[in-house]
Amino acid sequence: MQKVPFITLEQAQQIIADVPTPFHLYDEKGIRENARRLYKAFSWNKGFKEYFAVKATPNPYILKILQEEGCGVDCSSYTELMLSEACDFKGHEIMFSSNVTPVEDMQKAYELGAYINLDDATMVDFLDRVAGVPENIFCRYNPGGVFSLGNGIMDNPGEAKYGMSEVQMESAFKKLMAKGAKQFGIHAFLASNTTYNEYYPTLAGILFELAVRLNKATGAKIAFINLSGGVGVDYAPYQPASDIMAIGEGVRKKFEEILVPAGLGDVALFTELGRFMLAPYGHLVATVLHEKHIQKDYVGLDACAANLMRPAMYGAYHHITVLGKEDAPHDHKYDVVGGLCENNDKFAIDRMLPKIDIGDIVYIHDTGAHGSAMGYNYNGKLRSAEVLLCEDGSHRLIRRAETPRDYFATLDFLPFMKPLLGEYNDD
Repeated sequence: MQKVPFITLEQAQQIIADVPTPFHLYDEKGIRENARRLYKAFSWNKGFKEYFAVKATPNPYILKILQEEGCGVDCSSYTELMLSEACDFKGHEIMFSSNVTPVEDMQKAYELGAYINLDDATMVDFLDRVAGVPENIFCRYNPGGVFSLGNGIMDNPGEAKYGMSEVQMESAFKKLMAKGAKQFGIHAFLASNTTYNEYYPTLAGILFELAVRLNKATGAKIAFINLSGGVGVDYAPYQPASDIMAIGEGVRKKFEEILVPAGLGDVALFTELGRFMLAPYGHLVATVLHEKHIQKDYVGLDACAANLMRPAMYGAYHHITVLGKEDAPHDHKYDVVGGLCENNDKFAIDRMLPKIDIGDIVYIHDTGAHGSAMGYNYNGKLRSAEVLLCEDGSHRLIRRAETPRDYFATLDFLPFMKPLLGEYNDD
């Protein structure tokens, strides 16, 4: 699918006049329309709810937009729970899925009345000891082995640290019922960033059959099944795009084939889609600072891996558009790089692009999930701003850029740092 920016060069220049590059830019209209497509795809399930993965884009403005579209939040830490609480998500609008969970995190989830998703069989006694067993409880399943589809190996659950075996889940259900649990949910995550429409229906079939077996073995009421995440996006133009309507229909067929005949036709389905919900509707906007010509041709941006880690960390592909040169011939080969003291600080390697000049505005696609969220401070680099392109065409700053004061804030107790912090002016 062709990658088209949702802003023009002129729009970018207007935003840059207010917010200097680099910044992550989000498309409110696109986010809302995508959320509505998801709900339409699963409208056949009366209990359906999307729990957006906060880890993907932990910005309160984004969370509030999704809240207005009927979404809940999926949290995995104390601070994500705090952020969700601040955005006025309440009770079962929050899903808490964690591993190696600190006491304080579990207690906070229990205090908020969140759905708690237990990652390990030992967590039953841990939950009971530090907080208590709620009437509604989830357990995470790990089938082990290798998960594959017809197109080849997708992922390796047997090497994943998450979840319980079926035997452990059966035991956990029985223990939880003895401690007062009334309704149970099942959760599993078997593959990441799949753009094959068969993934969700296949996963659904596995979890639906598991639900039938656990119901028969324990007598537990299976009220919820969480399909988690894993529905991906087409980062590269040559990749297939996920068809959420086809995915929803595939899950519906499995639901009617497996759960309905077993008397479990009232099960509510949940999803936890971070990447699918946000990645295509956020982009990193940067300015070309330098060019370099040695063994290769390089263009250096004012953004770096501290603003977008995925290419450096995973070798992930992100499409690049040079704003104002969309129709120019892609006849120059560049490495597009940042300024970190690491050679993997590259957004693109040997990428064919139009001729790039210093001062050009570079638009890096599909950074709306796991983009700003994975920012860090190596080399003393500061996290960039986040900007929302509103439905009416205006823009709004939704996270300011970090300042040196922010960077040094955790050293403010040191006497010899106080003069520096006192003298520094954020303005």
